[in-house]
Amino acid sequence: MSQILAGTPYEVIGAEAGVRLLVQRFYDIMDSDPVAAGVRAAHSADLSEARERLYLFLVGWMGGPALYVEKHGHPMLRARHLPFRIDERMRDEWLYCMYKAMDEQLGDRPALKLHLEQAFMRTADFMRNCR
Repeated sequence: MSQILAGTPYEVIGAEAGVRLLVQRFYDIMDSDPVAAGVRAAHSADLSEARERLYLFLVGWMGGPALYVEKHGHPMLRARHLPFRIDERMRDEWLYCMYKAMDEQLGDRPALKLHLEQAFMRTADFMRNCR
């Protein structure tokens, strides 16, 4: 974690309420922005389960309680995403939605925004399973 952050990303973003807000905005953008059409098409019509799973995962990933692990077990991110074709375009569309949501929510917290951008990029790039 960045030395600049005063606490975990989970604490700095505002705990569960802050993570929930980020996830809700992320999926709202994915659902409405034509730039994200490819990644949106990879999801089911109803995004409620995806919203909940990402929320649970991000709470723990950002340093909060391990809600995802408690409910679903180890995340096994790569394994869970292998059924989906994730190339650079899909990665970039996902990141576009997340970065846009973070811009709106974390504009006044540049250290947290930069830390999360770097962490999301590493994770999203790791998820690619085709070139």
